[in-house]
Amino acid sequence: MIALIVTVHRVSLAKESPPAIQVENTPVNRTAPGTSYAPIVKKIAPSVVNIYTTRFIHERLRMNPFFNDPFFRQFFGDRIPEGRERTRKEESLGSGVIVSPNGYILTANHVVNGADEVKVSIANNKKEYTARLIGRDDATDVAVLKIDADNLPAVTLADSDQMEVGDIVLAIGNPFGVGQTVTMGIVSALGRNGLGFNGYEDFIQTDAAINPGNSGGALADAEGRLVGINTAIISPSGGNNGIGLAVPINLARSVMDRLIAGGRITRGYLDILPEDIDDNLAKSFNLPDDNGALVGDVAPDSPAEKAGVAAGDVIVNVNEKPVTGAENLKFIISQLQPGTQATLKVIRDGLTKNITVTLSELPGDTAAVDNNSRPQANIESAQADMLDGVVVQDILPENRDELQVPNTVQGALVTGVNENSNSAEAGMKRGDIITEVNRHPVASAREAVRLCTNTKEGQILVKIWRRIGDHAGTRYLSVNNTKRQ
Repeated sequence: MIALIVTVHRVSLAKESPPAIQVENTPVNRTAPGTSYAPIVKKIAPSVVNIYTTRFIHERLRMNPFFNDPFFRQFFGDRIPEGRERTRKEESLGSGVIVSPNGYILTANHVVNGADEVKVSIANNKKEYTARLIGRDDATDVAVLKIDADNLPAVTLADSDQMEVGDIVLAIGNPFGVGQTVTMGIVSALGRNGLGFNGYEDFIQTDAAINPGNSGGALADAEGRLVGINTAIISPSGGNNGIGLAVPINLARSVMDRLIAGGRITRGYLDILPEDIDDNLAKSFNLPDDNGALVGDVAPDSPAEKAGVAAGDVIVNVNEKPVTGAENLKFIISQLQPGTQATLKVIRDGLTKNITVTLSELPGDTAAVDNNSRPQANIESAQADMLDGVVVQDILPENRDELQVPNTVQGALVTGVNENSNSAEAGMKRGDIITEVNRHPVASAREAVRLCTNTKEGQILVKIWRRIGDHAGTRYLSVNNTKRQ
């Protein structure tokens, strides 16, 4: 046997002294600038509500595929059972803002659109309310709800026209259903449009985090006043990427007032086809910059024609409000009431003039069709070599019938456009009719080729007639005159 002897040495440790920790129990000085947004949140957060919607979907379940088998049919004959019907619930969530003590709530239209039931939950109030839909406007994504309650914490509205890029804003809502959440950022841009979310867009862009569930919630300024209704994000992943969009409260309030009054939403109308101005068009029309909207066409007997607006005019402001582009012009006009007068500042042939127009009412929207579904004529065509990548032909009677081209429209029919050409880049499409080249009228395909061949300019200014669905008119294109290799 081998004995194991272990020697243990006892070490005496000195007692450690406790750490010296300094503690201050006083809260942060929230009245000092830049230390906290808590006072602002306390002011506006009670006005932001959670919205829960339910939609009941009735559907017929598919019949068992065995009943389609001929073997089974010989036994059941005409007594084959039909698929039974069931109803399922589809629920979603969003946010809203209390705008009056007696229960009116602003939210986004897409939050409540198609809902059979709308419930509202108020912060710090465990009671749930059933809301009535007062009205909604698809074109601006604004909706108004009403709950039966009084003495509610209504928000204070600001003047969103006074906002500037760089202003601090807070976004408040119920993202992903986690509960009321506040995020902070700045105004990244103003007047965002042409994004395809709404029919009329004049968005406030912010980098304050906005996520699903925030829609319809509040965008507040640094004083706790409502400046916008959160409506959308731009994100390939569906999550916050720092580009959030809100409907300005001035626009939302205008829509809300008309919906509450029980009237339908009406909008002003010029009946023109405006287009954006790029650098090439600005040079062709001798414009100082690319601001404004170029009038491509004026409808006959329209408010614009009666007032003297002509194709080729550049509208630079409306009622002293600057116009930044075609979408912006349509938005400004849409905010004016039919029957009212608007003063247009236009540039024509290098000279500035004012035109007073009495607006008509915007008609209902018409669905657009695919511009590329144009018939191609099977006749000899002339190649417009100097109008890069374009094939044109004379307009035949069958072309007029198929494309519904009025006899008053003369020119050359575009039967082909090389997708890699300067003409395609400028926006020319098959089915367009070239009516002018560099301000010279075009009566035939041969004349179109001649005018393009004779030009010495770096850009060719082309006026085209185009039909889109039930709408048709002219517009200008500026085509680079350098042939691509």
